[in-house]
Amino acid sequence: MNAEIISVGTELLMGQIVNTNSAYLANQLAELHISVYFQQTVGDNQKRLLEALTLARSRSDIIILTGGLGPTTDDLTKQTVALFLQEELVENQQALDRIIHYHKQAHRHMAPNNRLQALSFTKGETLQNSVGLATGAIICQEDTHYVLLPGPPSELMNMFQKGVVPYLKNVSQSNLVFSSRFLRFFGIGESQLVTDLKEFIDTQENPTIAPYAGSYEVVLRLTANGESEAECIERLDQLEDKIQAISGSYFYGYGRDNSLAKVATESLLASGQTIAVAESLTAGLFQATLGDQAGISASFLGGMVTYSTESKVEQLGVSQELVEEFGVVSQEVALEMAEKVRQKFTSDIGMGFTGVAGPSMQEDKPVGTVFVAIASASESHCLALHLPHGRTGNRELAVQYGLDLLRRTLEK
Repeated sequence: MNAEIISVGTELLMGQIVNTNSAYLANQLAELHISVYFQQTVGDNQKRLLEALTLARSRSDIIILTGGLGPTTDDLTKQTVALFLQEELVENQQALDRIIHYHKQAHRHMAPNNRLQALSFTKGETLQNSVGLATGAIICQEDTHYVLLPGPPSELMNMFQKGVVPYLKNVSQSNLVFSSRFLRFFGIGESQLVTDLKEFIDTQENPTIAPYAGSYEVVLRLTANGESEAECIERLDQLEDKIQAISGSYFYGYGRDNSLAKVATESLLASGQTIAVAESLTAGLFQATLGDQAGISASFLGGMVTYSTESKVEQLGVSQELVEEFGVVSQEVALEMAEKVRQKFTSDIGMGFTGVAGPSMQEDKPVGTVFVAIASASESHCLALHLPHGRTGNRELAVQYGLDLLRRTLEK
């Protein structure tokens, strides 16, 4: 089965509200292995919504409408769908009782138009709203399933999970088992990863491969189907082995909601080692990223933001002679920063960040020139980077390279 999402609301078209509902629904439908081929956004206009419904019915098995279920004159979704399907709307007593109770409890006058939120199809299923007031609805006509959900995200999510997911699982029953696996990569762009894996992507059948460009990373979703979970896992293992053989040097972890920061932190905590950090261009962003991770206090001793040359020399202890010979934006100074901060905090690991974030050159070095160093009692290493973004992007990406350097060092 395939689905289409119609988002209703003039505020969406005007950019006054970001449409997070469509992203949420598409994600949830993918989990149910229901494909979303089309999405539409329509203003609060009955004629245009009727046109959108006509188009959606011609190409989709499931039509999910969001928004327009409230009590105001421009909330016309239920009425428009009723007109489109030539179905009758009536007040749902349970929903109406809830609306009346809410107004009494809040000591608010209940306007007559509040009753509109209790409307439901006589031949459909009412979706009660345990978070807000407007009821949702499900109605099927000529093998097309129409799902009406409220616009507020908290209401929509709650209603979708409680009422829509069970319904969709029932109508899309299949004997096949589906299983997905998410592979996460850093240090390679989406276009390059897709090029490297072109042979598998061009010939994909089961499992399928779906690449996604994330924030400074790439995610591959592998999805297999079979008669059992074991069969799916075997298919996924075989495909992953082929992918890892080609692009495994960029792979850092699994999971839909994983991150490089989480993986690096878990490796650090598992190692039992401590870390201290000295930052220049990132101005504490790396330390803040570490601080966001649960349990990091067991390993993160502290750090310094030595933004100026003077603070690097006077506070951190970087050699003035080294600065004069190589400049503050250099591999030598980054390594010295990592070692000096390690010594100051008596940590097992020290890291140093220096570079040119932008917008202008420094020491005749172009914007995006960045050095990230790591030091321990036994060894040290420095990444020399040439980052392609503006000031904010270069700082954020430098942090990600620092996390990846930490992860790789710990996993040796």
